Amino acid sequence: MRMPLARAVVETVAVENGVCVRPMAMRRTNLDTGETAIIPVPCGATLASKCPPCAEKARRLRMAQCKAGWHLDDEPLPDPDPPSAEAKILAGFRADLEAVRREAERDSDPAGVAEIDELIGQVDEELNALGVRGKAAPDDRDRPRRARSTRRRQDAPDLPRLPVDKRTIGRTYEATDGTTWRPSMFLTLTCDTYGRVNSDGSPVDPGSYDYRRAARDAIHFPKLIDRFWQNLRRAVGWEVQYFAALEPQRRLAPHLHAAIRGTIPRLLLRQVAAATYHQVWWPAADRPVYEDGHLPAWDDDTAGYLDPDTARPLPTWDEALDEIGEDDEPAHVVRLGPQLRADGVTANSAHTGRMIGYLTKYLTKSLDACHAATSEAQRRHVDRLAAALRYEPCSPTCSNWLRFGVQPKNPKPGLVPGRCRGKAHRRETLGFGGRRVLVSRKWSGKTLTDHRADRVAWVREQLEALGQTDTGPVASAASGLDPARTAWTLLRPGDPAAPRREHLLLQAVAQRHAWRAQLDAARRATAGELPATGPPVPAHAA
Repeated sequence: MRMPLARAVVETVAVENGVCVRPMAMRRTNLDTGETAIIPVPCGATLASKCPPCAEKARRLRMAQCKAGWHLDDEPLPDPDPPSAEAKILAGFRADLEAVRREAERDSDPAGVAEIDELIGQVDEELNALGVRGKAAPDDRDRPRRARSTRRRQDAPDLPRLPVDKRTIGRTYEATDGTTWRPSMFLTLTCDTYGRVNSDGSPVDPGSYDYRRAARDAIHFPKLIDRFWQNLRRAVGWEVQYFAALEPQRRLAPHLHAAIRGTIPRLLLRQVAAATYHQVWWPAADRPVYEDGHLPAWDDDTAGYLDPDTARPLPTWDEALDEIGEDDEPAHVVRLGPQLRADGVTANSAHTGRMIGYLTKYLTKSLDACHAATSEAQRRHVDRLAAALRYEPCSPTCSNWLRFGVQPKNPKPGLVPGRCRGKAHRRETLGFGGRRVLVSRKWSGKTLTDHRADRVAWVREQLEALGQTDTGPVASAASGLDPARTAWTLLRPGDPAAPRREHLLLQAVAQRHAWRAQLDAARRATAGELPATGPPVPAHAA
């Protein structure tokens, strides 16, 4: 039984060579010649529990993205290009269609409205084909039915508010000798306390620990972070850019690390954090109305859920929101905790690389695996938080609303409280249903796809310099395969032509060995002829 399995040995070799352990079978077809080939393609997983090589590759790509935008000296995004003549003509035609649509609505002509909507969609597609981003008008024509007051809470301090300039570069400092530098910051934010905890993160008194508030704070933490950045930009008067990653503390509360371009006074950061809150205007979900075994039942005639005792339809989501009066309190208020740390960082600092690694160190792990539960108290702490999250509503469409006597938004048959498929209810997310990495739009002026393309282009340049353009990752481009004349098809597990995963894994490992041998031979042949090069580095960090 101690003898290793053959597949485990192959997977270990694949991990050591940086090969995906869960490759997908893709059929590559040359549309001109009809030649086909089965190619193993990496799965692209971001968690090491699924595929360690792909997760590490994704983490290093995020590290490159963080480095590219942290210490910029100029604005990363230029002004948009002026619209072309064709785009202006289509925009005018789009306006005429809008006027015709209003006339069709006025004449109560649903068929005409549907026909015009189809034409409007075609015009939007043509505009996108011309390089126009977004849509001329949103598809949703119904404005929100209700609006909450924007008055600040009386228990929240006021914040300074300045006009926000369209700049993302921070302040430049100048020394007496004429030296100038523009530092940036590393910020840490966390949630409030829910009770005293031990050094291992487990509560001192589990009975008094507020698990319900901890669960709700984790669910609504993304909204709170968005509000923090909004308040910060209004307080400093310029568009603060950030690269942030979320991880849990040992007590399992959400913990955010952020790289900020430019410097902000620490006092102002603490003021903004103390004054930031997010109000959740949802129906009350403190006391359950129905228990397991006595739940509302679906009714096909009314297309909704009925009370099991009276057979009356439950209040709809909109009706439940309409019952919230102007003088009522929100269902929940999320706030940041007093723990805040802000450190200054310069572009040439020796700690910059270490901080980027610290910022992204947990991206390959699920939230419940960031801190190993080594004691029984820690395991019970995770179990109690998971139990609190099971019946806590995570969104307007969550099935848990049936437990509190409210129909979810857009109800459908088969909803059962406690079995919502929302990401926030999973044990590995600890209530956080948002994205693990939060990047502002003007961080580096590039998307993650653009950064991935930059790294591929750098690899191609190195291979061309070594004279290896006919093999390896650039073989397709060098051999004359036109991407426009190449079709890729994913082979499903039931496809007769789909090879077994073990064969794909062996093929990928052998392919990596062949590429490495060719590169080693090329380096020996060109020893001393080529300068030493490294991974792609932005111009500002060179």
